[in-house]
Amino acid sequence: MSDLAVTFALIAALFVILGSGVWIGLTLSGVAWIGMQLFSARPAGDAMAVTIWGSASSWTLTALPLFVWMGEILFRTRLSQDMFRGLAPWMQHLPGRLLHVNVVGCAIFAAVSGSSAATCATIGKMSLPELKKRGYPDDIAVGSLAGAGTLGLLIPPSIIMIVYGVSADVSIAQLFIAGVLPGLMLALLFSGYLVFWALRHPALVPPADARLSLAAMLRESRYLIPVLLLIAGVLGSIYSGLATATEAAAVGVLGALVISALQGSLNWHTFKESLLGGTRLYCMIALILAGAAFLTLSMGYIGLPRHLAEWISGLGLSQFQLLLALMVFYVVLGCFLDGISMVVLTMGVILPTVHKAGIDLLWFGIYLVLVVEMAQITPPVGFNLFVLQGMTRREIGWIAKATLPFFFLMIAAVGLIYFVPQIVSFLPAQMRG
Repeated sequence: MSDLAVTFALIAALFVILGSGVWIGLTLSGVAWIGMQLFSARPAGDAMAVTIWGSASSWTLTALPLFVWMGEILFRTRLSQDMFRGLAPWMQHLPGRLLHVNVVGCAIFAAVSGSSAATCATIGKMSLPELKKRGYPDDIAVGSLAGAGTLGLLIPPSIIMIVYGVSADVSIAQLFIAGVLPGLMLALLFSGYLVFWALRHPALVPPADARLSLAAMLRESRYLIPVLLLIAGVLGSIYSGLATATEAAAVGVLGALVISALQGSLNWHTFKESLLGGTRLYCMIALILAGAAFLTLSMGYIGLPRHLAEWISGLGLSQFQLLLALMVFYVVLGCFLDGISMVVLTMGVILPTVHKAGIDLLWFGIYLVLVVEMAQITPPVGFNLFVLQGMTRREIGWIAKATLPFFFLMIAAVGLIYFVPQIVSFLPAQMRG
């Protein structure tokens, strides 16, 4: 049977099993078992057991459930309301006024969350009612939140960076610090668009709230202190070399529990709910990762990644053309799968190709996160669109249309890191130096 026929058979099996409603992690394991049993000489059973155990027991992966739990704890605190109160006075002077709270709030919360959906939900929980009450148009309020919510994937700590780091054997600490400047750049692009929109539509921007003195603004800023201390504790411990990503995640959980206790929102019910919420989400991710690890092994025995890499190399694509093709590929894939599934499902095939093309794997990790961010706001399976649909009761199509300008800004961000790769590499180089 030719490689092309094997590839199409496995892809068909993948979509048939997925379409029947089977969980993604079990689907990946099933397709891997079919591939290894039918198209390779190695027995599938022992290979599956060894691979899944090895994937599930990875020490590096321990950071993942801890960061997920930290985000779940913070989601149940008063942190989002406090952030709005601390940020709002400073945003009143910018064109677009309180719309910038969506972007700045998401950028700050992304630095303690690691999840795009959690960032979008937490900031949306506090900003959308406030913006609606003050008379801001729904489309720009929802669109800016959907776009800025994706910063949860790019600004460290990021769950998807941990997944990529484990899959590609790239330092997670290096990935985290490489994401800082691109994350800030994307936040500035979003805020810049809001300024442009406000200058074009001045009549749609509600009047400013009552002006506060500088002393009063500084007093309101005290509500930002808990989250800033938590960011300093988590990221500072990594970048100073005092802690690994896993140890910093433990610091983050402890800090989140302290903040929750000081705010009076920590009780047995919220503790149990955050622990169960984090466990459920991590179990889903771990099952996907285990299935993907087995699928990667299976494809390796069949030889598909090598053949695909050779086929793509034979097309004679330049680096730019290859990255452009991958961007389209991931955006289309994002119409059907969530971000983590996209990464783990494709790494076994894509990485040999990227490596052969001479693309730096650290830079490619940030590129990949940006492209997956686009998929988070691509219908019909964009996770941020689902979150906002649940919060606003609007149609997915309406939300996607409101988010479209921010989708194009992400494409611009990909172009910027391609033509100015130092945006990604500068801070990791300083860290190594």
